[in-house]
Amino acid sequence: MKNFSRITKIDVKNLKRCYCVSSSDSPKIPEFAYIPKPYKGLEYDKIQKIRNENIVPCIQQYYKKPLLLHEGKMQWLFDHEGKRYLDMFGGIVTVSIGHCHPKVTPTAHEQIDTLWHSTNIYQHPKLYEYAEELTSTLPSYLNVVYFVNSGSEANDLALFLARLYTKNFEIISFRNGYHGMSPYMMGTTALSTWRYNVPISFGVHHAMNPDVYRGLWGGKHCRDSLVQTTRDCDCTKYRCKASENYYEQLEEVFKYSIPCGHVAGLMAESIQGVGGIVHFPKGFLQKAYDLVHTNGGVCIADEVQTGFGRTGDHFWGFQMHGIKPDIVTMAKGIGNGFPMAAVVTTAEIAKVLNYSSHFNTFGGNPLACSIGLKVLQVMKEDELQYNCKIVGTYLIEELAKMRDEFECVGDVRGKGLMIGVELVKNKTTTVPFSAADFVNIWEDCKNMGVLIGRGGLNGNVLRFTPPMCVTKEDAKFTVDVLRKALKNYYNNANKNKYLL
Repeated sequence: MKNFSRITKIDVKNLKRCYCVSSSDSPKIPEFAYIPKPYKGLEYDKIQKIRNENIVPCIQQYYKKPLLLHEGKMQWLFDHEGKRYLDMFGGIVTVSIGHCHPKVTPTAHEQIDTLWHSTNIYQHPKLYEYAEELTSTLPSYLNVVYFVNSGSEANDLALFLARLYTKNFEIISFRNGYHGMSPYMMGTTALSTWRYNVPISFGVHHAMNPDVYRGLWGGKHCRDSLVQTTRDCDCTKYRCKASENYYEQLEEVFKYSIPCGHVAGLMAESIQGVGGIVHFPKGFLQKAYDLVHTNGGVCIADEVQTGFGRTGDHFWGFQMHGIKPDIVTMAKGIGNGFPMAAVVTTAEIAKVLNYSSHFNTFGGNPLACSIGLKVLQVMKEDELQYNCKIVGTYLIEELAKMRDEFECVGDVRGKGLMIGVELVKNKTTTVPFSAADFVNIWEDCKNMGVLIGRGGLNGNVLRFTPPMCVTKEDAKFTVDVLRKALKNYYNNANKNKYLL
């Protein structure tokens, strides 16, 4: 792992501008020798006015006083006042190799000066260079790629391919899963907080989610992970009965809801992201894939969040399950924040799009492919998958210690640098933490310089999905900040209780 801690020389006169919002007893933020450029944009109050009057209200902002971010460099973000924050959310699992990576930014400039856009009615070299490089990371049978612009668009196309290829209509996804917000994808997304009261779910069935923490079955032996739940279960190291029970529930969907032998496909994340970093029990997806294939369907691996080495042990999340998807979708980390995505499938499945005309104006444009190719190369050069494994192992093990320290830390789960910490009111009942209490802890972490994501149906899961270049020092700082925020929460709660 290469060291990017010193990108520029320290400007002592301006160093005071590069600081974190914290009190004197807060954990010390790691040093980072970079001075952000002076902010020259609109005034903060003016932006809030425009936001209230001209931006759709459904776009919610994190934090009580929304951050106005000005600049980013590797794992760090700077607001308009020059305050520095450790980005432990990675732009919603999107900044894969680091903000404004010094190897990628020049590539983008070079391509901008050469050719921005031509559409795929003409050939340009970067698309073909990138297609060859990208497909080489996947099993050899997955060798045909279609470039699009977002994860929702990629998943849309994957479902379309499944239905065209199988000539079947019924689709299965799992409760608590998130696959996008387009009208087509909203049907497969099974989180009520992300759904609207319109007809969207024709032919989509939501199977029971195999959640070994909150579900009906599961416990200490069920995850392929460093950290297990604290629940007792009858499973052993070699046999997961919870996996078998959840599989029986999936069979029930086929028995009662799917026309015999006429399923189009199954769409599943390798680890559920928006749903709160939910990690499936061992062997479950293998059995699920076999059932779908037996009934004439294809299997779609949604790698929008779990792909590109983030889980540490493997480059693609589905590889941890030992499964062979027919279609793989990818986005977010594919471009390190540049809007691009892809669907990779077999040559046989890809042929079904020849039945009619199918075209994407911006998909695979020269700029996107140039950036995507360089991002992929940097992932290999900087050994970021290995870094995910090393730093992720340290981080999850340190976070797991908090279950013994704090009553509100109910579960710690994930793999590599895709980790979730679920906060609860009580470990025994697992009743979700209240929104107000969660926000207080979340805000405190931000004030001490760490930006953490939020997930789960009840919004009570802290999501740690940082740029994959973070260091052990950053991970330690994150743990120290969260521990301090939790202690502050309990100290304040005790003071309020005394006052009452």
